[in-house]
Order: sequence, then C-alpha cells, then structure tokens
Amino acid sequence: MPSTIIDGKSLAATVREDVARRVAALKTSGRSVRLDAVLAGGDRAAELYAESQARTCTAVGIDYRLHRLPEDATYEDVAGRVLLLDTDDSVRAIMVHLPLPLGVDTERVQSLIVPEKDVEGVNPANIGNVVYGRRSLVPCTARAVLEMIESTGIELRGKRCVVVGASNIVGKPIAVLLMRAEATVISTNKFTRDLPSIAREADVLVAAAGVPRLVDSSWVKPGGVVIDVGIHRIDGPSGVQTVGDVNFESVQGVAGHLSPVPGGVGPMTVAMLLRNCVDAAERG
Repeated sequence: MPSTIIDGKSLAATVREDVARRVAALKTSGRSVRLDAVLAGGDRAAELYAESQARTCTAVGIDYRLHRLPEDATYEDVAGRVLLLDTDDSVRAIMVHLPLPLGVDTERVQSLIVPEKDVEGVNPANIGNVVYGRRSLVPCTARAVLEMIESTGIELRGKRCVVVGASNIVGKPIAVLLMRAEATVISTNKFTRDLPSIAREADVLVAAAGVPRLVDSSWVKPGGVVIDVGIHRIDGPSGVQTVGDVNFESVQGVAGHLSPVPGGVGPMTVAMLLRNCVDAAERG
C-alpha cells in the first residue's frame, strides 16, 4: 500500500492563513508586524531566497525590510548591523541570511540576536530554552518537523523516535521537542553503530543527516512515520534534481506516512518563520 504523503505545502498554507488573520488583527489594534533581514555578500541562492521571502511576507501582511551589506563585509560590519537592530524598539523580528562572507563566524553573529527578536530560533538561548519548555521562539525547522509529525495523528507519548543527525540547529532541537512530547528518543550521529538497525525500530524516523538518499527501505519500520529534513541538488538522468536524505522511491510503500522533498519540510519551515514573526510581534 502506498505511503500517505505528508503534504508540507498544504499544511504551510493553513499556517499562512492563520498568520495573515493574526497580522490583520494586530494592524487593527494599531500594531504592525515586521521582519528585518540582514543579507551580507552576493550569494545567488541567498539573494533568491530573500526575494521569495519578501513576496511571502507581503502576502500575509508582514513588512519585510532587507538590510544589504557588501560582499567584503567583515564580522564587525555584520555584527554592528545586528546590534543596531537589537536596540531599535521598532524592530521585533530579526534574521540573518546565510551564507555569510568568508571569515565571518556564523554562530557568533547568530548569538548576537536578542532572543525575543530571534525568529529563526538560532540564538543558543532560544535553543536552550527548548529543553526547559520555556516560552521561546523555537527553531523553525524543528517546529516544522514536530507539526508535520503531529499532523499524522500519531500519539507521540511512549513512541520510539529516532533522529538521524545531531546538528545544533536541526537535529538536537528536534530530539528535544520529541522528548518534551514524552516520546522515547534516540539521537544518532555519524559515529552511531548499526544505524540502520536502530532506525528500523523507530515509530517515527527523522532524517536530518545532510546526506543525499541515505535512508532506504531497509532503515524503515513498516507503517512508521518518516520525515525527510534534507534538501540536496544533485545530477540525475534528466538533469539536476532536488532530493532529500531519504530515498523516496525505496521508502514509499514501506512507511505509513512520508514527507516528500521538495514540498515537505521546506514550505513548513518558511511558515514557521512567519508564525515566529507574529508571535514576536504579539509579545512585544
């Protein structure tokens, strides 16, 4: 039987509708919702993402302001702009487009964004707050993954969940959110022994390793939920194609629920950024 596809585009559309309603309510009360984004350098993919982000924000009523810095911007240049936005009372939501220019420490810059304006949830304080369940802006991808899992109707309490990949921004926050849902969670990394066997025991398997098509049917428990966080552009028989960390063709029909790439976690991550923006505005 074919897997039930977890449609990230449809779920994201529902989130955007709710965001637009909340933004309109804030405007009615005389408060605006705004996202200030910093773009340093001339990376083409980052430029395209910024353009797409501007359109998406406009569609839900969010004022998008892009702060451009030159290709040769230094750490001091980027940090200075972030600190200015931190201290501007009219700014409620800040993000920094990646990659940053060569020599600019990404984590150091992200740690400068004050937690209450950090709508990507990349400041270590916001990531740490996830552990304690404190009111915080949760990392967008982790929040997207949890909502996609919950959309299947699975009861997470007591379920065995395996997260493949333990990055600070994606893998670890996902694992913590699943723990807070009272699941039994195994967080794995490249040193984990017999990883396919561990994965096969998972009621919920999250692939966030950053390796194209790593997970195939031999890794998947029949009927399990599989969420693919990876996104890669690779050469295929018919040209360049977008794939995830999961071999979709192999896993489809084994998993009970399966998220696609593209059209899965990606659109939901963007939707979670929008939700974090309106969350930050409502708290401000």
